[in-house]
Amino acid sequence: MSAIVQSILAGLGGMFGWGLYDFLGGLFSKRIGNFKTLFWSQLAGLVFTVLLPFVFGASLNVPPWIAILIIVAAIFYAAAYLLFFRGFELGNVSIVSATMNLYAVFTMVFAYILLGQRLSTLQFVGVMMIISGVALVSLKWSEIREQRLKLFAGIKETMLAALLFGIFWPISEIISENIGWEAATLFVKVGVVVCLWLFSVLVRRELGVANTAPRTRVMIFGAGILEAAAVACVNWGLTVGDVILVTPISSALSVVTITMAVIFLKEKITTLQGAGMVMVITGIVLTAF
Repeated sequence: MSAIVQSILAGLGGMFGWGLYDFLGGLFSKRIGNFKTLFWSQLAGLVFTVLLPFVFGASLNVPPWIAILIIVAAIFYAAAYLLFFRGFELGNVSIVSATMNLYAVFTMVFAYILLGQRLSTLQFVGVMMIISGVALVSLKWSEIREQRLKLFAGIKETMLAALLFGIFWPISEIISENIGWEAATLFVKVGVVVCLWLFSVLVRRELGVANTAPRTRVMIFGAGILEAAAVACVNWGLTVGDVILVTPISSALSVVTITMAVIFLKEKITTLQGAGMVMVITGIVLTAF
């Protein structure tokens, strides 16, 4: 199997994992709050990632300079998610989701400059179609017209989150290539959970879920496993392919989230969203050439 095909499969794994995570996380964060959902789902993901090195027989030896990169990556990932959720709290969900997709552009820029990675002409066209299509899928014009005064609320937080994610993935590629995708996924997840816990202590955020319905806790736990699996899948893709190709494909997670909303919440797809989905699928096909 070629590196390009493996990169596409890894990107698709990330797309489906994060798409389902966003759908479930958005659904249950309304019941217990964004931060609790983020923390407990990340903790559940940690339980999953602990198994990876043992299942795949990976080494857990980490050079000091990689340990420093792991700490930096964990801080960036945790901060990006906190800023992203803050953007949701302040602004229009449609606008924030569309803005967040810029992380794929930032990742491509950093991969181009720092890692010297390149795309073929058709792959570049495909990636641009994916990013444009995701923007169309994310935007809900009816919501935008109703909330004109809130269009820019939360945008600066979301832009900063996108930038941090854009920096995180090239760093994650370096870590994965040096210690293996299994260990990289585990150690970064440990760092993310620690960062979120420290944040909760500093700002005195309540983390208790004792009064939460058992079904909700199970679903959040499942969502966390899906998110961890998505990260593991993308990290695997970074060891066999390039972040400049894997990340844009995985960024099409909105397609999965919207599809789940249509199936389970009976939401309607607009003409523009339908066109965006076609663009994403076409773009993914083009990346194979």
